[in-house]
Amino acid sequence: MFKMASRNAFTIPIFVLYCFTTFFSLTTSKSTIEPCSNSDTCSALVGYTLYTDLKVSEVASLFSVDPISLLLSNSIDISYPDVENHILPSQLFLKIPIPCSCVDGIRKSSTTSYKTRPSDTLASIATAVYGGLISADQINEANPDAGISDPSVLNVGTKLNIPLPCTCFNNSDNNLPAIYMSYVVNPVDTLSGIAARYFTTLTDLMNMNQLGSPAIKEGDILAIPLSACASKFPEYALDYGLFVSNGSYAITASHCVQCSCGPGSRNLYCTPASLAVSCSSMQCRSSNLMLGNVTTQQSSAGCNVTSCSYGGFVNGSITTWLSSSLQPRCPGSQQFPQLIAPPTVVPDSLFSPAPSPSEAGGFPTTNPKSSVVPSSGAGIGFPPANGPAGSASGTSDARALMNNLYSFSFLLTLGLVFKFLLSIPL
Repeated sequence: MFKMASRNAFTIPIFVLYCFTTFFSLTTSKSTIEPCSNSDTCSALVGYTLYTDLKVSEVASLFSVDPISLLLSNSIDISYPDVENHILPSQLFLKIPIPCSCVDGIRKSSTTSYKTRPSDTLASIATAVYGGLISADQINEANPDAGISDPSVLNVGTKLNIPLPCTCFNNSDNNLPAIYMSYVVNPVDTLSGIAARYFTTLTDLMNMNQLGSPAIKEGDILAIPLSACASKFPEYALDYGLFVSNGSYAITASHCVQCSCGPGSRNLYCTPASLAVSCSSMQCRSSNLMLGNVTTQQSSAGCNVTSCSYGGFVNGSITTWLSSSLQPRCPGSQQFPQLIAPPTVVPDSLFSPAPSPSEAGGFPTTNPKSSVVPSSGAGIGFPPANGPAGSASGTSDARALMNNLYSFSFLLTLGLVFKFLLSIPL
């Protein structure tokens, strides 16, 4: 009798632990974490759905990024008047460019900060404002000096560090240039659907995110590789390590140089930006060519191609280099990713992502400054899984409902556990 009681006394706690572990494994969101041990920084993206109508400058401030960089990462035309004050619609999906650093042994972006407002709580900041890219506990842990004793009561005006999830993975995917986007899974997302949307494979996503099966759930944060163009600037250049996702643009050199990637190519192409700012010379030495200019001359041996390319931003100056090569045939006109007008509404249908560089054809040549043709694959997106557009309160209500369901499930499971325990003879 004594032995039987001892065995039950040992078995019951194990069973309870198993039940709790099983329950929390079903309800806790997963996030891909990349360990690191160096101090280098890479280009990265986070996918973000606006929780309410916001100005371009407000979204940029939310993530501590440059408004022009934000627009160009989503192939939005920056030539529109007062574009930084343009109001973007709620539920619009954007790619936010962020630097990804090594902090406490893992990859994260540590440059984002947030100033608390009336009625803010850590939970509302994490869930509503930042769309689940971070948890309330992570915000609390990142701000030990903020004096937060109650996460539901915050002093107005408190500056909080917001460590956003990001990955570098050597800016490579299957030995090709890539930039990684941290993506929060939506309720109707499937892993195969996400793979198709971003021109990758189910196997690649599973390997990259260390998934044992294709099963994902709302709130999981995935690292998604996007094909990209890599820069070849020297390490001492201020914009060393610049990567631009295919079908989009980047601004650099104090808003003087605009670089694009694709379509149909993995070669970064840089030209003078259209913004009215004071810039250093962009002419290549010993030539009449300016940055971005290309000349061709057909000969019996092939085509002589001479180009003036961007070499990085060094000590406040724009560096250029002149190159000449003999190619079998003369290249066609440079193709640019198509730009879209600053969005005012969220369309019913999704825009598909940028075409893969390996795809034949591509977009017709356009003028990046004036083109406002809707992109068939630029960086901007819309509710990623064709989810319904709605207000921030609608999203919060939905999440609150899910939390209530989880709480009910937990109480039901707990009740069944205790009922089982009471039925076991000691």
